[in-house]
Amino acid sequence: MTKTNSPSVCFYFQVHQPFRLRDMRITEIGESLSYFDDEKNSAVFRKVAEKCYLPTNALLLALLKKHKDFRVAFSLSGVFLDQCREYGPDVLESFQKLAATGQVEFLAETYYHSLSSLFSLEEFCEQVEKHTETIKKLFKITPTTFRNTELVYSNEIAEVTRLLGFKAILAEGADRVLEGRSPNVVYTPPKFTLQRDWQRIIARHRIHNVPVKTMRTLLKNYQLSDDIAFRFSAAHRSNTPLTADTFARWVQQSHGKSVNLFMDYETFGEHQWADTGIFQFLGALPEQFQKHGISVTTPARTAALYGKGKLPVLDAHAPVSWADTERDLSAWRGNHLQEAALTGIYALEHAVKKLKDPVLLDIWRKLQTSDHFYYLCTKYWADGDVHKYFSPYESPYEAYRRYSHALEDLRLVLLKKVKPKISRSRS
Repeated sequence: MTKTNSPSVCFYFQVHQPFRLRDMRITEIGESLSYFDDEKNSAVFRKVAEKCYLPTNALLLALLKKHKDFRVAFSLSGVFLDQCREYGPDVLESFQKLAATGQVEFLAETYYHSLSSLFSLEEFCEQVEKHTETIKKLFKITPTTFRNTELVYSNEIAEVTRLLGFKAILAEGADRVLEGRSPNVVYTPPKFTLQRDWQRIIARHRIHNVPVKTMRTLLKNYQLSDDIAFRFSAAHRSNTPLTADTFARWVQQSHGKSVNLFMDYETFGEHQWADTGIFQFLGALPEQFQKHGISVTTPARTAALYGKGKLPVLDAHAPVSWADTERDLSAWRGNHLQEAALTGIYALEHAVKKLKDPVLLDIWRKLQTSDHFYYLCTKYWADGDVHKYFSPYESPYEAYRRYSHALEDLRLVLLKKVKPKISRSRS
C-alpha cells in the first residue's frame, strides 16, 4: 500500500576522473610540458569504465525504459569528458543514450573540476561557461542546475551562480549550517549584493539571459547518501548487505519534501564492487520506491516543485563541502603544501591568459583540478584513510614533488614567453 505523504527522492551522481601526474624528474624542469601520466590515466579510466560506467549505464538505461517516472541526474566534469574522447568513446556514447531517454538531467560545473570559485571569479565564470557549452553540444541539453566542485558552497558562490542564470544549486547538508533543521527541504541563501566589478565579470559570462529572483539550494542528505556510497557493504552493519526494501523504508520514514541522494557514480562497481550486490540493489530501487509511494525526480524538478513561495534561509557565510568529517575546505586547504600549490598555480593566471595559447591554457587548467590538492592532504585516522584510498601516489609528499615539478616547469615556460617576468611564488 502506497503512502502519499512519502518524500520524493532526487538522485544525483558525480562523474569525474583527473589527469594524474607522471614522475617528472628535477632534471627535466624547464625542458618538458609533458606533465601527465597517459598510460596510468588510460588504465584507470578503462578499469573504472568496465567496472562502473558501462555496466551501470546499461542498467540505468534499462530501468529508465522500464520505469518512465524514474529519473536521475549527472554532473560530468570536463576533464572526464576529455578522457572519454581520448580513452572511451563507448562510455560517452552510453551517457548519450541515457540523455536520449529524456529522463536524465545534466548539471553544470567548473569544466576542470577546479577550486576557481575560491581564487578567481573570472576563471570560475570561464570554466562554467565552457562546461555548459560542452554539455549542450554533447547532450543537447542546457543545464539549469549548478553543482560546484566537491559541493563547495557559500552564500557568495550561490549569488554568483544565480547571476550567471542558474535556477538551483547543490550543497552539502552540513549540520553546522542546518542548525538542527532537515536537509530534506529546499532552501535559499540570504540576499546580498556583490560588488560592481564582480557583477560586470559575471554579466560577460551569463548562461541564461535573466537571473532568477530566488536561488533554490538543494542539500545532500549525507546520512542516507552515505548508507549507499560508503556503508553499503560495511562489515559492522547488522543488516549487511543493505536491501532496496530496507532503504526505501528509511526514505519513507524521513521528514521533509525531498531526500537528496548525492554521491560519486563510482560507488556502483568501483567503490562498492559487483560482488557486494550493489547492482542488484540499484536495479530493485525503482520498484521498491514505487511500492512505498516514493517518486523519483531530478534537481531541476525538485527545485520547481518544492522551491515555491517563501523559502527557509540557509546562511553559509563560510564555505562548506561534501568532503571529510569536517565538511569544510580542509581536504584541499589544510596544510602548507596545499596552500603553496594553490597559490602557485593561480599566480600564473595573468601570464598564461596573456599568451592566448590554447595548449598552455589547457595545461594550466588541468593543473587546477581539485584532486591534485586532495592528494596533498596529511590528515590521519578515518579521513586520512579515505585520502590514501583515492590517491595514486605513495604519500602526500610524493604527490607534492610531482605537482611542484610540473608547476615550476610551467612557470619557467611562461617566464620565457611573457614580459615582465613572473615572480617565483613563495612556499
